[in-house]
Amino acid sequence: MIPVVTGEEMRRIDRRAIEVLGIPGTTLMENAGRGAAEVIADRFSPVAGKKILVVCGKGNNGGDGFVCARHLAAAGARPLVLLLAEVSELKGDAAHHFARLATAKIPVTQVTEASTLLARIRELGPASDLVVDALLGTGVSGPAQGLISEAMTLINAFQKPVISLDLPSGLSSDRGGLLGPTVRATLTVTFALPKRGLLLYPGAREAGEVVRVEIGIPEAEMAREVSTFLLEAKDIRAILPARRADQHKGDFGHLLVLAGSLGKTGAAVLTSLAALRAGAGLVTLATAESQQPIVAAMAMEVMTEPLPETPARSLSLRALDRILALVEPRDAVVLGPGLSLDPETQRLIRELVTTLDRPMVVDADGLTALAGHLDLLEKARAPLLLTPHPGEMARLLGCSVREVEEDRITIVQRFCRERRVHLALKGARTVIGSPDGRVFLNPTGNVGMATGGSGDVLTGVVGGLLVQGIGPLETLQAGVYLHGLAGDLARDLRGEAGLIAGDLLEQVPQAMRRVTRGDTQPRG
Repeated sequence: MIPVVTGEEMRRIDRRAIEVLGIPGTTLMENAGRGAAEVIADRFSPVAGKKILVVCGKGNNGGDGFVCARHLAAAGARPLVLLLAEVSELKGDAAHHFARLATAKIPVTQVTEASTLLARIRELGPASDLVVDALLGTGVSGPAQGLISEAMTLINAFQKPVISLDLPSGLSSDRGGLLGPTVRATLTVTFALPKRGLLLYPGAREAGEVVRVEIGIPEAEMAREVSTFLLEAKDIRAILPARRADQHKGDFGHLLVLAGSLGKTGAAVLTSLAALRAGAGLVTLATAESQQPIVAAMAMEVMTEPLPETPARSLSLRALDRILALVEPRDAVVLGPGLSLDPETQRLIRELVTTLDRPMVVDADGLTALAGHLDLLEKARAPLLLTPHPGEMARLLGCSVREVEEDRITIVQRFCRERRVHLALKGARTVIGSPDGRVFLNPTGNVGMATGGSGDVLTGVVGGLLVQGIGPLETLQAGVYLHGLAGDLARDLRGEAGLIAGDLLEQVPQAMRRVTRGDTQPRG
């Protein structure tokens, strides 16, 4: 897995590299700018003869731009540096590398007034083949103003490939939000480690393709004190258990699914079948007695159990004793999909969370039952794995969906630490949290998965992995990754629009096969 940093974490890493490891800041900047130039030369080959406008601010991001321009010139390109500051404002490493531009005979145009900027941009922009954005880096905390803001707006109007250094100017390095005007990059070359904002939306959309380049800091040093990581296929491959030829269904676990009610039998069936597709040996679906014949007809491979029901045909409190008996021979429980919001059913859910002594995946209506009752999480007798979408997360926290979406990583990190649970906050770049404060971002999945039932498939995949003896954190990591990869495979077969949950279900075994074989690139 790849460490992912906040702006402050990256600054601490840089300081340690300079002050403790003795790597000069000028060397780190040289490595960053050279690496960016190499990526540009590779992606936009041949670069020789191309006119490249390098738009630089006065800070270290501008310094990276100076170095990049010098190495592009060495590769045969024709860079022109547009400096949006007085030369006297340049300090430290940036000033050092600016002075080297004269030796390399790279033309520099200095602009400090808006009227001059407009004239120069109109002159240079259309004549350029590429634009390098080196205006603002990770230290920005508010919207750009004045000359920098004007430049960003003009860059976006060029309709030329834009390469941002470290991250697009105007993007929050930590949350992925747009602080104000933000450069829309074709390619972002990020230095040392990817920044959170490049992976979270809407920042990920503005960043374009993201390429990471090394700048000379040892990997072990960069991982110090980092709490956020990007999952890779090799991490999931290490989690999935190998299968022996002499094993039988009893070796792969028995999952109890408590799901379904009148009108919501589909959620129960999708969850149960997904668990089997993820490798569970046996799945028992326990549901309201009037709905049991329906789910039995829909899922032949799943065992079913009828339970006492309410007048609304959802699980009744009278089902508690029967559920306790059903749990005894099972390895884990899924609780929530399609159970309904009936008050009696909601009370039953809360009772089960504190009573059952098996690892439990809680989703959908199960999460709603916990809203306003978070103290129950601390009374659980076995690990809890929660899989909320942003609306459910907002209900749990008593806040707005917008507040959840604005700071997904911090929200998950704080909740998991305080409540001692494992949690996957679903959405573009699902965020997985553990009680120890570590957070993991999932790279798989696509917008075609934004359809009813997709979350039920995830719940089933997680439950199916959990009964195979995989730990709670590893179960969530593998479940989320495989679910997203199954969605990518389904998209490549059918397209994004019109994708349904059943399409994902069918691709789960293929996703597992791809991961175990080391072939995770979906093909159409």
